[in-house]
Amino acid sequence: MKKLLLAALLLTGTHLFAQDNSAAWFNLTRAGFNEKNALATTAFVEQRWRVPGNTGFNESIYKIEEILKKAGYVLQKANEAEGPLTYRLEKRPLKNKAWDPLDASITIAGEQQPLLEFKTNRNMLAINSASTPEGGVTADVVMLTVPLPKTLEGIDVKGKIVFAEMSSGRLFNMAMSAGAIGVMGYSMPKYTQPEKYQTSIQFSGISNNSNGGWAVNMSYAAKERLKKAIAKGPLKLHVAISTKLFDSEELTIVANVRGTVNPDERLVYSAHVQEPGANDNATGVGTLSEMARVTANLVKSGKLKPQRTMTFLWGNEIVSTGRYITEDKERAKGILWGMSLDMVGENTAITGGSFLIEKMPDPSAIWTRGTDKHSEWGAGEVAEKDLFPHYYNDFIMRICNTQGKFANWTVNYNPFEGGSDHTPFLRNNIPGLLMWHFTDAFYHTDNDRLDKVSATTMKNVGISALTAGLTLINADEQTAMNILGDVKAAAALRMKTEFELSKKIVAEGGDLEKEKHILNTWSKYYTASLATTSAIPVQKSSTRIGSAIKVATLALEKQTEAYLAALK
Repeated sequence: MKKLLLAALLLTGTHLFAQDNSAAWFNLTRAGFNEKNALATTAFVEQRWRVPGNTGFNESIYKIEEILKKAGYVLQKANEAEGPLTYRLEKRPLKNKAWDPLDASITIAGEQQPLLEFKTNRNMLAINSASTPEGGVTADVVMLTVPLPKTLEGIDVKGKIVFAEMSSGRLFNMAMSAGAIGVMGYSMPKYTQPEKYQTSIQFSGISNNSNGGWAVNMSYAAKERLKKAIAKGPLKLHVAISTKLFDSEELTIVANVRGTVNPDERLVYSAHVQEPGANDNATGVGTLSEMARVTANLVKSGKLKPQRTMTFLWGNEIVSTGRYITEDKERAKGILWGMSLDMVGENTAITGGSFLIEKMPDPSAIWTRGTDKHSEWGAGEVAEKDLFPHYYNDFIMRICNTQGKFANWTVNYNPFEGGSDHTPFLRNNIPGLLMWHFTDAFYHTDNDRLDKVSATTMKNVGISALTAGLTLINADEQTAMNILGDVKAAAALRMKTEFELSKKIVAEGGDLEKEKHILNTWSKYYTASLATTSAIPVQKSSTRIGSAIKVATLALEKQTEAYLAALK
């Protein structure tokens, strides 16, 4: 065990004495970030029902433009080199029509109180639903019972409304081809706690709506009320829906703080605008807008002279980020890091869950054990070939933990799962991380409103994300040494943790070779991660970081050998 202890000390030692040069950036971001600004932007955006090209989405983009202009960003005419602070508004024709929900109500015939109303359940209309004729329609309801049929062959639904406890989109595809005028579906995941939050409805959409049909998403309360009414005998519903389908443009807005030394190297932040919730993702929009404002103020005051470029992007989730990366191959070569801000302002006392950093694929995404755990979103399919060894995971966790200790803010992490704006970076071999919250009982529901948002949380996330970015775009050799220390410390802790887990498994009769493979995989992951720190400095001034990487790598290899020898 002395060999194990010695190896661990060699691996972690220098980090304990490294001066953290992100401290100065923390001081500036903590002083500059105004949570009231972030909350005000969030409040503006969350009032609007947002899908690409529709009125709410476009109004949100133009609100961001207003914030950028006021902060000092200038509309670029040709390229980013026109000034230190520039922005551009990209416009592309939408292939499909944009959709605005305007109003809706559903009433059981003979009753006065509506079963559902848009003004209280704004997710009741599936995206792309058409309007009913003026004045609405009254029609019979056909309820499909469990077990649900695979088709509606032999069931008369022509001119009727079809109701079932299944997703409205799937039900729509079944029923409309059989002649129904519309459908009503109920499908709420357990983590939304529908029996507790009985008015919640998750948004969803329908496609191929060429016949002018509509689909309604139901809350638990509305579903139960409808079932009780149907149990009494034949039932008619009056449905009045008003929506708008129109030709539009897809908007993306991109702001740049141009680097003065290596301007083609950059960090890209991304916050998606679509989705109608407050936390998802008005908080990402509001937090990133305030980060852009703070950065502009630092440049104008002379407190920041960026050596690399910092880019802020708002648009359509995954699509806009992916396009930004792939449409300009030369620009893509210089994207060194990406970060997605998605659901970053939650009041966790109300929503549940926790703030999370979703790591790039590391071995915990394959062997999730010990204190590692996936969120209720669920694990993605990650194989060993998909692992992404890099210092970025441990550096961002250290930055967030520093702010967490400062502000009494709880920080957690989860293995890679995917599904947001970090994935386009990773697909293009660019380090990309997600800052988010989960589990959220109000995720994707129409109860995700401003009362579930914490301005303090947005401030903590914004300070952490911006401090990390400022540290990286102005990184010097000492920055690299500090981050190398982060990786060394993380490697030592991880190897010790995995060794203890494997030792217990082997002692209980587990597969020795499998456990050795897990330890070796972690060791190789961290060996490769240590090597990536060599590219951190904007300008290399000596061989110091290269020598330190060699020393750290040798220590990790010795530690691994000692653990493997002891694993029997």
